[in-house]
Amino acid sequence: MAKRKTKKISQNYMDKVMLCNPLYKWSENENGLVVIDVINTGLHHKIAQKFFHKPETSHISLDKYGSVLWKSINGKNSVYDILNIMSDTFPDEKEDMLKRVIAFMQTLQANKYIFARSQEK
Repeated sequence: MAKRKTKKISQNYMDKVMLCNPLYKWSENENGLVVIDVINTGLHHKIAQKFFHKPETSHISLDKYGSVLWKSINGKNSVYDILNIMSDTFPDEKEDMLKRVIAFMQTLQANKYIFARSQEK
């Protein structure tokens, strides 16, 4: 059985300030949840749009946790600040919040929805 590799998070990661990728427009639905619009470009998407009637734009709906996190990414809050916002918003789930925040932010970064820069002092 293959061992699962885990990434170690450096302490400096908590100092990172995240920015939303301006290529992705987003809005809030009637329930206050974030919906990110992703324009499907590229040859494969064009073929899928033409032959399989796939949409030009996908609408990615975030859950309540993702929505609070996304709205906290404003170019000013560090990952540490966002963790505190999430813990304050969902106090009953404080124990697992660090893992949840880091995992979600890494997924957003891997898919280029957000990017990080070092916090200016």
